[in-house]
Amino acid sequence: METKIIWFGVILGLLTIFLRLFRPRIKSKKSEKFFSQVLDWIDTLFSAVILAALIMNFIIQAFKIPSGSMRPTLIEGDHLFVNKFIYGLRIPFTEIRIFPLQKVKRGEIIIFSCPPEALSPLEREKKVQKDFIKRCIGLPGDMVEIRNKKIYINGKLLDELHAYYNQEVVYPAPHFFPNSENYQKSWEEGKFAQMIGGTVRDNFGPVKVPQGYYLVLGDNRDSSFDSRFWGPLADKYLKGRALFLYWPIKRIKIIK
Repeated sequence: METKIIWFGVILGLLTIFLRLFRPRIKSKKSEKFFSQVLDWIDTLFSAVILAALIMNFIIQAFKIPSGSMRPTLIEGDHLFVNKFIYGLRIPFTEIRIFPLQKVKRGEIIIFSCPPEALSPLEREKKVQKDFIKRCIGLPGDMVEIRNKKIYINGKLLDELHAYYNQEVVYPAPHFFPNSENYQKSWEEGKFAQMIGGTVRDNFGPVKVPQGYYLVLGDNRDSSFDSRFWGPLADKYLKGRALFLYWPIKRIKIIK
């Protein structure tokens, strides 16, 4: 969305330049008055677009929950604001962020650009761009393991308040990896996304989160396509932290 707004602003800017260059050729006073009004409207719209682009790219962005992977914390159709500067300001048209106020903390709900490993082959071919929202569970360097739906971080059971399970069935751990190194490599390369069903849903790891990456999960653990499947999330894909749910009115709240 931010990119489209920026391009719209560029087009308006070019149109403004063209109209100002063409203006001296107008001779009629009536045409001159009309032309001035049009130019004023374009200038106002251009200023508004630039302001909107700056806000959406650097400060606050509106986001709509697209699926049920974060239930019951966030449900389909919820509208929320995203704090885009807390993890650093993103340079337009790049994945580079500068001047971060803080690092990602465990338990925070983050919004990020969908990594290629999470896209289908057809979506990758069409260069589809979309955002995901998940909760950060594993930080760089953490050893993460899931045993029968229970999460262990560095060998200790994670005390979770937000995890939700809507299925009683527990899928066993896969046993077709020759060793832990092969398992780690396959996970980092996103190969688990190609597996059928919930092969690594309930019993996963242990894996070590690489430096510069995070392990993110949906709160709706039995119905979330997340880091268990498509691998660790690179820091460069971060867009911001979920801040405030503003619609529908009956669900207004600070997001935790």
